[in-house]
This record gives sequence, structure tokens and C-alpha cells, in this order.
Amino acid sequence: MVHTQQLLDQFQEQTERYLQKAVSEWQMLSPEQLSYQPAPEAWSAAQCLEHLNIYGRHYLPAIEKAIQLGKANGKKPVQNFNAGWLGAYFTQLMQPQQGGILKSKMKAPKNAVPSAQPDPQRMLAEFIDQQEKMLALLRDAATVNLNDLRVPISLSPWIRLKLGDTFGFVIAHTERHVLQADRSVTGYTFPNAGKAMPASVQAL
Repeated sequence: MVHTQQLLDQFQEQTERYLQKAVSEWQMLSPEQLSYQPAPEAWSAAQCLEHLNIYGRHYLPAIEKAIQLGKANGKKPVQNFNAGWLGAYFTQLMQPQQGGILKSKMKAPKNAVPSAQPDPQRMLAEFIDQQEKMLALLRDAATVNLNDLRVPISLSPWIRLKLGDTFGFVIAHTERHVLQADRSVTGYTFPNAGKAMPASVQAL
């Protein structure tokens, strides 16, 4: 059990952090940096962003629909949120451990596998739009009951999570791949790295 507004505040803080990283850091990177794969089987930052955007294309409209339904049906907010067992399991599965350590390597569903070379700037722009939309939905969610409203997961319309659990799962999933994307761009080696780089590049 957790206080509803505290939970929403936590989710907003996390989402704002992802948004700020995208705007203040990733937008400053070149397409080559965003497209860099640190290993043959490892995703680039652009691929991580496309993967997250695929999930966002399902979950953001589904969350918005649940909130609107809650408003229409008078599902007023309650003081505490109680996570469901399935929602808690999915969230814990995605949530990185302390220090940003990913618990295990997971295989993405076929419909969420990114393309080999996605357009990095387009993926980044969509990711920024999605994080802004998530912030708006989190603010709107304070007006409805996170326990009663349900959202279908992307794998099956028959499996539905509580609205609060859906936020938790999506944001934990975002955290996982933001870390992965960050490590990909950090591993990029500039061409002619042994030579002096312009100050503007060094500042990156």
C-alpha cells in the first residue's frame, strides 16, 4: 500500500528526469552517436528509443482512455493505492537494481523489436513527445481511482492491469532502456579520437 499522490509524484519525477536527459543531453548528440551499437547484438540509443516508442504508442492512448472512462464514471481518487500481484511482478521484472544494474537480459516481443537502423532524430523527437504526454497523464490521473481503472497490456487485450500498476510498469520499462541508451552513447568513440577535438565536441 502506498499513498496515491506520493506515488504519482514519484512517477512524475522519474518521467521529468527522462525528459530532461533527452532534451538537454541526447538532443546535443550526433546521429552517429545515437546510432552507435557498442556490440553486434547490443541496441543503439536510437533502437532503445524506438522500442520505447512502440510501447508508448500502445500504452499512452490506453492510459488516456482509462482516465477518461474513470472521469465519466465518477471514479474519484482514493488516498492509497494497492498494487496488484501481476502488476507488481511486471514492474519488478523491469525495474533496474540499485546502481542501475539490469536484473537480466530480456527478449523483446516480436512486435516491439526495433528496426536495424531507425532514424535517430525522429525517434528522439517522438520519445520527447511521449514523455511530455506521460507527464500530462500523470497529472490527470490524480483525479481518478488508480485501483479501479484497468488498462490492457500490449501482449494481450484480455490481461488488464490496474491504472497505477500500468504507470509503474511503463515507467520502470522506460528506466531500463534509458539506462541502456545512455550506456550506448557513452561507449561511442569519436573518429580520430587520438587527435585534439574541438571544444564544442569536448563539451559533449
